[in-house]
Amino acid sequence: MLEILTTPYLLRALIALFLISINAALSGSFTVFRGQSFLVAGAAHAALAGAALAIVLEVYGVLSMNPLMGGLIFAVLMAISAGYASREGKSERSETAIGVAFAVSMSLAILFISVIPEYSSRAWGLLMGDLMLLTEQDILLMLLATIAVIAFFVLFYREFLFISFDMEGAIAYGVNASRYNYLLTILIATSVVVILKGVGAILVYAMLIAPAAAANEGGRSINSVIAITFLIALLSGLAGIVVSFAFPLSPGAIAGLIAGSVYFIKIIKRG
Repeated sequence: MLEILTTPYLLRALIALFLISINAALSGSFTVFRGQSFLVAGAAHAALAGAALAIVLEVYGVLSMNPLMGGLIFAVLMAISAGYASREGKSERSETAIGVAFAVSMSLAILFISVIPEYSSRAWGLLMGDLMLLTEQDILLMLLATIAVIAFFVLFYREFLFISFDMEGAIAYGVNASRYNYLLTILIATSVVVILKGVGAILVYAMLIAPAAAANEGGRSINSVIAITFLIALLSGLAGIVVSFAFPLSPGAIAGLIAGSVYFIKIIKRG
């Protein structure tokens, strides 16, 4: 048993899970506060398109780039478009921009993957994800991105709270809401890419939104919501890893199911 716990792939999975939980706690909570959960789905599929393009460029010898970097570039571009649409606090325009970006990103992802059918398993791997297949380079990129996310949230925590709960009030108060809105959406997109590598584009929504939504139902303060979100994401992921050792099941899928179930249990109890 001890040998299994010290295997490199399991250690990498546990480190990745810890990083994923941090991103869920920060970016996931603020996404729920803003009421823009659809942003996560848009960023995830934009990242998938960027990762697929990176693979295409590598296959044809144009440019060698880690798919995560390509995913990050596309996700950030999508976040900027969403930030531009919601710069005046109009969530309807933001949702429309995200929806259009979602459609374009999925079309591009399928287009890029169809160009390289013999290598498409790499792109589809990002779609499905697997905590147990992460490399040291993946962990390094996830770590650097997470450090950046933490740093910006620490620096601009109050500003992010202000624009998340009252964008129009922030503008009226003289806060440079547009700048902080862009930065926050970019940070959320960055967190999406971090989580995408571990659980796949399909399950990003489950791991980034479900824990935060569940915590938001029971948390008594902003800080408690963030802390509870971290715990739900971490414990759900650990349970997924444990189950995957006992049965041939995806740890990410199990984690997503548990996190989602916690949310619905909270809803039922509240009702």
